[in-house]
Amino acid sequence: MTSDAGPPTFGPRDDAFHFAELGDDWWATETSWFSFHDPARRLGGWFYTLARPNVGSVQGGVWVWDDTTVLPWEALYSTNYSTLQIPLDTDLRNATLPTGVGIKVLEPTNKYALTYDDPGRLLVDLVFEGIMPPEPMRSVKSTFGKARHFDQFGRVAGHIVVNGERVAIDCLAARDRTWGRRREDRPHKAAYVTGCASPDEAFLAVTSEHGGREAANYGFLRRNGITVPLVGGERRVERSTEHGWIERIEMDFEDESGRSLTVTGTPVNRIILNRHTFIDVNSLVRWDMGGIEAWGEDQDMWPVHDWADFRRAARGDAR
Repeated sequence: MTSDAGPPTFGPRDDAFHFAELGDDWWATETSWFSFHDPARRLGGWFYTLARPNVGSVQGGVWVWDDTTVLPWEALYSTNYSTLQIPLDTDLRNATLPTGVGIKVLEPTNKYALTYDDPGRLLVDLVFEGIMPPEPMRSVKSTFGKARHFDQFGRVAGHIVVNGERVAIDCLAARDRTWGRRREDRPHKAAYVTGCASPDEAFLAVTSEHGGREAANYGFLRRNGITVPLVGGERRVERSTEHGWIERIEMDFEDESGRSLTVTGTPVNRIILNRHTFIDVNSLVRWDMGGIEAWGEDQDMWPVHDWADFRRAARGDAR
């Protein structure tokens, strides 16, 4: 990773953990996230790893869900470890973590084997191959703050076997990597939104809410194979009056080169994940990307108390 001549770049060394570089801060944190999906099956999936070297712990696991439930304990598969011990010499370039997540670099910064085996419940055998170089975060205003952060779209191919059902996976999906300071409390509402129609057409935005408006403070447009950072954007949502989750999304984007795009999205499934002091209502979304079909996710993140207040008000509950 270098940053002397502009934004940081993602190099082969960055496929490994950065434990030695994170210092002695209690909240020093490193994450690795891969997503995958099968639109026909209305199925989404995550590999998520969060490691804290100065605590000696690793958290996270694997989720697979569809449109039959929103609760993680009723999903097709959900394993979310809170604290397991991680050896500090673990090499993320070729590791099976204590959570069971397996990651092996097949081509630095671009191609990864993803494996998992919980006999009788879930088998995962996938390969993520980038369709673009990793894109560095260029704004400290996002929910990631001053941490190092990269996003990348890729083709995910292979199969999973969940509760005896074999599902072939062949999709365009996102991954990310972050290392730096991350406390367990989240100060405000945010969203992490992705959509990809082809290797040349995609978008990503991280939004925060201020004064009732959800502004995109980090992200990029990928149009005609050219990736350009955002300079503006807005997320607008329609929510279920009964449940509070999102039923329709509209987003506007403008990038540094002056290109603009408006997309609309319809969630086809969702899973509610309780992540420390905030919840993530994560949806697989079908997008209309200027007349092109795209697929991706909307991670609708709320501090738990804000969500509770929102739902009590919707119910007319004064308690």
